[in-house]
Amino acid sequence: MVEAFLMCIATAVYFEARSEPLLGQIAVAQVIMNRVESEDFPDDPCSVVTQSKTYSWNPDLPIKHKCQFSFYCDGKSDTPKNDEAFEIARMIAWGVYHNNIYDPTDGSTFYHADYVEPFWAKQKKFYRQISTHIFYK
Repeated sequence: MVEAFLMCIATAVYFEARSEPLLGQIAVAQVIMNRVESEDFPDDPCSVVTQSKTYSWNPDLPIKHKCQFSFYCDGKSDTPKNDEAFEIARMIAWGVYHNNIYDPTDGSTFYHADYVEPFWAKQKKFYRQISTHIFYK
């Protein structure tokens, strides 16, 4: 089970933050684990990463672009193509999952890229910006 959880975190880091500096990638992984620890989100990394709105007629089918992590339901392949970047994501996933890396988000459970303005951002407490991602509690 742990290996599956690590793969979910690594895949999210790869697709959501591979162009970010190391600290930014760690921050995205940490948001996943902060959500796991929160009562407001699912209890495991894979459920956090795949959380989405679904069709009433098929609750297993996510609605395109209605996911907590955009890569999961953007209609594109979720198979990493850059082996080096994915290996870095796997190492980050391991370190964050095993609580061996400090949390640069101080418990943040939300983030978004600086080029979007989600409706929910004004309802959250800004914590910090790391490269192009803005983190909230």
